[in-house]
Amino acid sequence: MLNYAMDSNASCLHTASHDDRHQPESTADAVLQALDHAGFVVRLGGVVEHSPWVVERAWVQAPFTSFSALFETLCQCIHDATRPEKIALLCAHPELAGREAVAGTMTPDSSAEQARLGLMALSPQTMARLAALNRAYQARFDFPFIVALRLHDSLASVLQAGEERLRHDPDTEWPIALNQVCEGMRGRLARAVHDDDCPLQPRPPRFNCLKDPAMTSRRHLLWPPPPPRCCRWPSPAPMRKPGRRSPSRSS
Repeated sequence: MLNYAMDSNASCLHTASHDDRHQPESTADAVLQALDHAGFVVRLGGVVEHSPWVVERAWVQAPFTSFSALFETLCQCIHDATRPEKIALLCAHPELAGREAVAGTMTPDSSAEQARLGLMALSPQTMARLAALNRAYQARFDFPFIVALRLHDSLASVLQAGEERLRHDPDTEWPIALNQVCEGMRGRLARAVHDDDCPLQPRPPRFNCLKDPAMTSRRHLLWPPPPPRCCRWPSPAPMRKPGRRSPSRSS
């Protein structure tokens, strides 16, 4: 079995056991086996950033008897792809708080994943540190810095992981980056399989902003962000205050 742990310090067993509590196989069985080819691709095509070909290739091995079987098959499709395909897959991912975030062109999943750790409202100091990391990583490895944000409880740990990975040689970093894609895919796949029509709702960062010098400015503590469009209820019509009716204007 391939090791799909995303962090260099995490084991496959650890990351799998962390998620399997929320992935009852009976639910996955019913959902997966009810999908035809078109429904399968439509429902799961976004689990890998801008790379629906991964899901298309996995369909050949359908039906899947469990969530785990589907996840393993998708990961195998990624690892069995040609090197140019893998490079294109890695380069399809947005930078953390990068150009796509500024332009507002990230996918709903990426936007929510980055917002959870406050990447959409960084202080100038943290933004400069992250931009330097993005540039150095891209220059060293020729693809963007990709990290499974769902495995991190703070932005500080993301920055630390990225700066540690900068010390890797390309042959060491290559499989780690692909595994990061797989572990990020695990979270998206769980939401898609379990009939969550909306992307992940970002939640407030768990670290103490008052202890993080990069987050002490109040104007950067913008929480919560607006919910995804599909999760918004229409605004209620304004209610009129009781009282005398205003006189109508004569034409």
